[in-house]
Amino acid sequence: MASGSDKVVETVIVGNYVEMETEGEPKGIKTKVSNLFWHGGSVYDAWFSCASNQVAQVLLTLPYSFSQLGMLSGILFQLFYGLMGSWTAYLISILYVEYRTRKEREKVDFRNHVIQWFEVLDGLLGKHWRNVGLAFNCTFLLFGSVIQLIACASNIYYINDNLDKRTWTYIFGACCATTVFIPSFHNYRIWSFLGLIMTTYTAWYLTIASLLHGQAEGVQHSGPTKLVLYFTGATNILYTFGGHAVTVEIMHAMWKPQKFKAIYLIATLYVLTLTLPSAAAVYWAFGDMLLNHSNAFSLLPRTPFRDMAFITFGFACTPLYFVWEKAIGMHECKSLCKRAAARLPVVVPIWFLAIIFPFFGPINSTVGSLLVSFTVYIIPALAHIFTFRSATARENAVEQPPKYFGRWIGAYTINVFVVVWVLIVGFGFGGWASMTNFIHQIDTFGLFTKCYQCPPPASAASPPLPHHGLNATAVAPLHHPFNHTRRP
Repeated sequence: MASGSDKVVETVIVGNYVEMETEGEPKGIKTKVSNLFWHGGSVYDAWFSCASNQVAQVLLTLPYSFSQLGMLSGILFQLFYGLMGSWTAYLISILYVEYRTRKEREKVDFRNHVIQWFEVLDGLLGKHWRNVGLAFNCTFLLFGSVIQLIACASNIYYINDNLDKRTWTYIFGACCATTVFIPSFHNYRIWSFLGLIMTTYTAWYLTIASLLHGQAEGVQHSGPTKLVLYFTGATNILYTFGGHAVTVEIMHAMWKPQKFKAIYLIATLYVLTLTLPSAAAVYWAFGDMLLNHSNAFSLLPRTPFRDMAFITFGFACTPLYFVWEKAIGMHECKSLCKRAAARLPVVVPIWFLAIIFPFFGPINSTVGSLLVSFTVYIIPALAHIFTFRSATARENAVEQPPKYFGRWIGAYTINVFVVVWVLIVGFGFGGWASMTNFIHQIDTFGLFTKCYQCPPPASAASPPLPHHGLNATAVAPLHHPFNHTRRP
């Protein structure tokens, strides 16, 4: 009888993946192959997902941020926001375990349900927190998917410029639709592994190619020069290390989510070994030229090695699919085809927004300041404070803060610092700078621009254009068949 009770508890902990823990059943070759490539709930799978999802396409805009911040500030902000992001990811994991443990005590079964961040807020703090968390999280994930789609189109354009970036956005929007067939993060094993491999390759390609290229003739490193540029660059880095909006979904996909706590920190440390050398090397080689080129690929010569550097897409879509499924009552449907069909409407706004705002680079900073600042920094820190504000809640907490952080006093102090810093620097100054920059892009290039930051055809070559005082990322556009582009 005791063993049966233990089995019930085990299935609740495993969640939606009971079939992975079935003991004593023979496994055929088909099952083994499926488990190898499709079913992933280990610590390693979670690390692959976190590391590949954390930086992704933003890797290509970090040299652009360095040109706005300068070398020293760029390095310091990466280290600072990397640690801050790891702390708030830790808070999210603590709150997830607290929520799930309370629900398990109430005999709630999650075998056909994926827990999400807004449900954690609802269970711990009530519907008002749920509504705020849902609004910020969904909007961030929507624009995160938009940025991934814009980046894919931008990257492939530098491989094949026979088509403009808008056309490539149409094509990759259709490719994005195939992610509706991936049930959950539990099934991202091969995709996240490939994503990490390609992100690693791209980072080291940028580093080595820039060093081999050497410094461009007359290169200058004048950043930082203006507050608008400085805080725009800082919020892009805030966005870079704010990729843990999918933390809860990744944890839920684990067989033992309690082991997640250190995974995000380890993933961040690994990501820093990619972002710091690549951003520093590209900025060293090209300097202020990056102010006109938010995608680092645009400055490197076309070679087979550059054309191989491509970063995968799809992580930010999946949580949106879950929210939509729950809204229309399809989340617990066991038919993969029906769920895939139900998810398709989510792809449409992603596709549409990527065509309206193709400003790869400036849009990252805008999303970072207005959405990431609340979604993955301020709300988790405040939620942790209010969840454990009473002595009883702290005494009965499933996870106590580590003593090397100063227990509860230390945790509260760090949380207050995160809230104040991000609210003032990230949302306040960052919001002002990034919105000023973003509006300037719209005024200069227009919405629905066909090929943002593309070099003009040879016939449209012109003398050097004047340097804009506000932001060098948006010099006066040239008018030619590709619509609103600029010189290389």
